[in-house]
Amino acid sequence: MKEIGITGTAILCMFLGIAGSAYAQQDQQNGKQDHPEKQEEKQNQAKDKQQEQHAQQQEKQNQDKPQPQHAQQQEQQNQEKQQQQHAQQQERQNQNQEKQQEQHAQQPQQQGERQQQQQHAQQQPSGQNQHPSQQAQRQSNEQPQRTQQQQHVEQSAWQEHRAHSWQSDHRDWGQRGGYHGYRIPDDRYRGYFGQEHGFRIYGLPFLVVGGYPRFQYEGYWFSTVDPWPEYWANDWYETDEVYVTYVNNGYYLFDSRYPNVAIAVNISM
Repeated sequence: MKEIGITGTAILCMFLGIAGSAYAQQDQQNGKQDHPEKQEEKQNQAKDKQQEQHAQQQEKQNQDKPQPQHAQQQEQQNQEKQQQQHAQQQERQNQNQEKQQEQHAQQPQQQGERQQQQQHAQQQPSGQNQHPSQQAQRQSNEQPQRTQQQQHVEQSAWQEHRAHSWQSDHRDWGQRGGYHGYRIPDDRYRGYFGQEHGFRIYGLPFLVVGGYPRFQYEGYWFSTVDPWPEYWANDWYETDEVYVTYVNNGYYLFDSRYPNVAIAVNISM
């Protein structure tokens, strides 16, 4: 009876051990079966995340990418801008060409004018194309400072050349056998001589040659071969406005205060 009890207990323990081992194996298998599912779930989550990121990148690229219509408008604007720049450049080139042609056409004339001005400046100490009073004022302002000795020489020369009786001492160019001195060109004469072109002798370059007073005006030397009337003021050559004109086949000096008195003068370069 006792042996039967021990045997039953042993059998029960063995049954329980076998059952526990079976349950352990089953749990291990269930664990193995659950692990691939979790891995698959993780892979699915990673794949979803990649798809989501790819979708976001695609959307961003679509936003950054210009629309076809906008690209066409941009290209058209660039073409119009290039055409406008080309037209402006062509217009500037045409203007430069026209300006060069105009300058080329004016160059000979300008060179001729400059040469005339240089020649005129070398020959003429006084201003040109000025009213007589303006010209006289300019000469008065620009006259060189003379020493007392120079002033005394000039005054003495004029005083010694004063007539005792102008009616008897005076001789015109016809009585002198005609004028044989230098002839002023017509264009120079019209521009700087005649009654409308007055000037003052005082302040001009002055010399005494052969006892006759000589002064320089507009590049020419004028020698008074006639005496000046005794009834003129002592300082008429300083204060009076005079002019040179060609009448009766010769050159004469006139004082604006005495327009009927002609003093014969000889001209040289």
